[in-house]
Amino acid sequence: MQSFPHRLGVHVSIAGGIERAVSRAVTLNCTAMQIFSRNPRGWNASPLSLREVATFREAVGKKGIDPVVVHTPYLLNIASGNEALHRRSISALVLDIKRAERLRARFVVTHLGSAKGRGKAFGVGRVVKALMTVMERRSMVSLLLENSAGAGNTVGSSFDELQEILNGLGRNERLGVCFDTCHGFAAGYDFRSPEGTEELVREMDRTFGVGRVALIHLNDCSGQLGEHIDRHEHIGRGKIGMSGFRSLLGHPLLRGLPMILETPKDHPEDDFRNLSRIRRILQSGSTG
Repeated sequence: MQSFPHRLGVHVSIAGGIERAVSRAVTLNCTAMQIFSRNPRGWNASPLSLREVATFREAVGKKGIDPVVVHTPYLLNIASGNEALHRRSISALVLDIKRAERLRARFVVTHLGSAKGRGKAFGVGRVVKALMTVMERRSMVSLLLENSAGAGNTVGSSFDELQEILNGLGRNERLGVCFDTCHGFAAGYDFRSPEGTEELVREMDRTFGVGRVALIHLNDCSGQLGEHIDRHEHIGRGKIGMSGFRSLLGHPLLRGLPMILETPKDHPEDDFRNLSRIRRILQSGSTG
């Protein structure tokens, strides 16, 4: 996967038109950005017009924002044992990749979902089956599988599960991993010290390969280590803490990856504050 030293951004709203997301990212001095290309809580998607696609691409190019990341809607569940939901999720994922192509986004990030009572092993098999269909279609867009916190039998909370999925696809070069810090911490990966971060990177490399990590979602976690609680918190205000992010971003194999914040937006200044905390870490180069 390509390196993007200190490319940093947030998930920005597309309210009022997808092209408005770019100006919101620029206001925050983002060099990367993530969006939903459509309503994240519904199945239906309005077609992207020629005008809004052209305006979006022109603005992104002019401001030098790269990478642009599209996140799939929350409803997708490619691990599901329900055939109707499984098929609908596959179709929705293909649609998001097509929309990302039109927007010239570099990555599409997706959650893998849950097989509920059928168990994780069954869910892993369903994910592999779904991705075999999705990846049959050629594309310039890379698909990134996001690790989960592990609640409710969600697939992908362990690196071994992600390895099994990627290996099941023949290690397709268009498939990679998006590491979410909140989810990883909630799943039991402790990177709050330089030694812990080194162990995290070794575990990535032992399983799916650290080179497959193409993006980091930077989020603090309000739950305890290994509690499987997927609740994002402001940077430095959760159980990971500022020292945890200093340790993580002090690792040479991680600090060069593009980073997207999905932290809470309780106040209009929250994105600016969270970005500022991460920028201070990156500028200091400190691991302490």
